[in-house]
Amino acid sequence: MPNPTRLRDSTQIELPCRSLEGIQDDLEAEHTVTVIQPEGQQCRIIGSPIEIKAASDFLSRHGVTLP
Repeated sequence: MPNPTRLRDSTQIELPCRSLEGIQDDLEAEHTVTVIQPEGQQCRIIGSPIEIKAASDFLSRHGVTLP
């Protein structure tokens, strides 16, 4: 049985919402992900493991440091 924490880490990215300012529309247009912006300061990007890897690369290319 897969480890739930490892599975969650491969299907989502959590980062401050301000990190997505100016690039969120491009991220969602280029990758099949969902961005959840709750009331707090943390946003979650959710997608398949392949899309999360691609989104991570996209964010890195745009200067976003991932936790």
